[in-house]
Order: sequence, then C-alpha cells, then structure tokens
Amino acid sequence: MAKTDILLESGTNELEILELFITGRSASGGDPEQSFFGVNVAKVMQVIESPQLTPPESASNECYMGTISLRKHIVPVLDLAVWLGIEREPHPFEVVMVTEFSKAVTGFLVSGVTEIHRVGWGDVAPPHEYVSRMGSTSIIGMVNRNKHFIQLLDLEQIITSLEMDSTRFDIAPETVASRKYRALVVDDSPTIRMMLSRNLQAANFELQVTGNGQEAFEYAQHIAEKAENEGRPVQDYLDIVIADIEMPLMDGFTLTRRIKEDDRLTEIPVILYSSLITKELRHKGESVGAVDQISKPDMDQMAERAISILEGKKLQGL
Repeated sequence: MAKTDILLESGTNELEILELFITGRSASGGDPEQSFFGVNVAKVMQVIESPQLTPPESASNECYMGTISLRKHIVPVLDLAVWLGIEREPHPFEVVMVTEFSKAVTGFLVSGVTEIHRVGWGDVAPPHEYVSRMGSTSIIGMVNRNKHFIQLLDLEQIITSLEMDSTRFDIAPETVASRKYRALVVDDSPTIRMMLSRNLQAANFELQVTGNGQEAFEYAQHIAEKAENEGRPVQDYLDIVIADIEMPLMDGFTLTRRIKEDDRLTEIPVILYSSLITKELRHKGESVGAVDQISKPDMDQMAERAISILEGKKLQGL
C-alpha cells in the first residue's frame, strides 16, 4: 500500500483513513460481532497476511505476539484486539497492518481491512459524544460511514502506553525562557497534552490547553476580541500556538490557516507537530503559515524551539 499524505490539500481539513475490523465473540453467545476502526493511511506501510505467530510466554504485555522480518526491519507485532479488550474470533485469513511513524515500525494483528475513506475532520466526532464500546483512551474520534461507526485509533497512545517508543519529550528542557510566555497548546491526546505541558511549563510557559483545533480557534478569537475591547495588542494575552496536525473537528493545518487569515491574530506564530512530517507535509505547513514543524520524536526540543522563535534566535536546521 502506497503512502499518502495526512491531509490531501493544505488547510482543507481532510484526510484518508484505512478502515479495519476485528471480529469478536458475542458476550451472549450469538453470532460473532464486528467492530470497525480507522487509522491514517499515511501511517500504514502495508498490509500482509498474518504469519500466525504464537505469543511468547515471556512477553512483557499480553498483546505482544512476537516479531516478523520485513524490509530489513524487525517488526514487533501486537494483537490489537487484546489491547482494546475484545475477545477476537480467530480465523485463517487474518492480516497484520504494518505501520511506520515516530521513527518506529510496528505491526498490528486485525481480522481484516475493508476500504479507504476520504473524510473531513469536521465529520469526526469526539469520542465523548458517544458511548464507545471499548471505553479506551486509544479512541480519538468517531466517523459514521455505511451505517456503522468507525472508531479512529490513536496508535501513538498505544505505543507509548506499551513503552515501545523510546521517545521522551516530558523531560526537563535545557532552555528556560527569560520571561513568562503564554502558549495555546492543542492536542486531542490526553497523554501528549500532559507530557507537552510538563515540558513547556518547566521552561517558563503559561498554558491554555484545548483538545482540538475548533476549540483552539474559538479561544484565539476570544483573546482577539478581548484585546480589541481593551485596546491592547493580542500579544499581551497570547504569544504562540503549538498544535498537533491530526485532530477531530479541525486539524492543525486548518487552524493555522484561520489564525493567519484573521488580521487580529496573524502575527501569532504557530508551531505544528505530528508523528509524521514529510517534505510534502512540511511544504503544506509552510503554505498555511506555520513558522516551524516538529516530528513527535523530536518534541523534547519544543520548548527550546518555541523560545527561539519568540526571542528571535535562529533555529538550527531551518
């Protein structure tokens, strides 16, 4: 499966998701039930037939099934059903979805895949609006397609929770701001919000944290109106916006574009981040006005790079 970009055009609030399903045993003893999930196509390297791995007895987590060799990678394979608390109904045609993001290649065992959907982030409802069968923090949103709901998976949350990702961005920053800066932090993942908040607060940032781009833009507009009413520059209330790219309701590209189109907010710098920053995505970020873009494995540099932008220092590698 060829990779595509996370968003199809700059600031269009759209993405493509691969729909997959897990067939679980019915709690009532009836026919097996299918649960449908979605992942960003850009993170999928390929889908292969399941090698029918037998989980090792010494596995550190019950969802770990072993490893496979693929394209010079040694790929750990996780049973997604176990992680989500589904009693999977085994069958001989299961597949492994191999993903690549955050500098890590990981396989997820699922019952099968169906098709690719093009959706808008505005069509993605936050999971709290529905009763998710799993009740899992790994579900970041819900999409209604073909008379059933597709639950969008936060694969980074799964990897982080299993401590399979060596990335650490909750460590103390090396640089501390010379004065208190006010940052708007935007991410739908509670884990990422917590880690990023620790990093920035330790670097002398005061934070306003929101869960998606729509909430963030509404907050930014509120700040702009307050500044107007009080006859003060907006920078008296907000210095910088730091946002994830992939979020329900409004993605980071669209958020950046709308901030830059608002004359009251256009001077506020925006840093975007994602587990996947390609050359094409970097170009898209630049086209909507992002001042910097950071991949999640490098997010331990977030405070330093934000301070460099605000204090006019030259960023390394930009």
